Amino acid sequence: MNTKSVVKKLGLDEEGLNKIRQAVKNAESKTSGEIAVCLASESSDYSIWELAAGLTASMIVSCILLFFSSSVKTFIENRVWLYNDLYLPAFFVFTIFVLSLIFFAVCNIPFIDRIIIPKNFKKKNVTEKAFSLFAQTNVYCTQNHNGILIFVSYLEREVRIIADKGISEKISDDDFSKIADELSKDIQSKNGVDAFCNAIEKCGELLSKHYPIKKDDVNELPDGLLFV
Repeated sequence: MNTKSVVKKLGLDEEGLNKIRQAVKNAESKTSGEIAVCLASESSDYSIWELAAGLTASMIVSCILLFFSSSVKTFIENRVWLYNDLYLPAFFVFTIFVLSLIFFAVCNIPFIDRIIIPKNFKKKNVTEKAFSLFAQTNVYCTQNHNGILIFVSYLEREVRIIADKGISEKISDDDFSKIADELSKDIQSKNGVDAFCNAIEKCGELLSKHYPIKKDDVNELPDGLLFV
């Protein structure tokens, strides 16, 4: 799954991205906390699972065709001048190869991908990707350690909100988990821009209770949505 298709599905045009950027600014205008927002089309390369599923499906179909070997043989004999005993196994090898390509392409459809990839494996990859981005985006090194990362992985339909130690000491992870769950549901059922803005606003309100804005507050992280 590529970023362009995700952008289209979520309606993230230039106007929408500006709304998200403004939502971050508005949220941070009430708190000294920092909010980073990232979106990934997927958190890992799942080709091995897609290939395995494609091969398995092609083998199943080929095994079913074995029960019709005599009919297949007759079909081939009627279409060649001189029949060779190698034609039948060659037909099955070719069939497996073609079906594998077809099923592999089908397994790349997001809806099918979500079915064939184990749930725990997806969750693990999303969590690992979120913590990796937490470091890459420098959320972990704000002056007061009061930054959070809102990470959405579209293919897996998973959201992670990672808070730095300064915030996690005052705000329960359950509070962020509720916002993450709501964002995940909203992205599936509503406009993506509104879903992001609502989550950002709620995170801002939560942060402002424990980290109110200071006079000398400095914006340490870029505003807006980062595609990864």
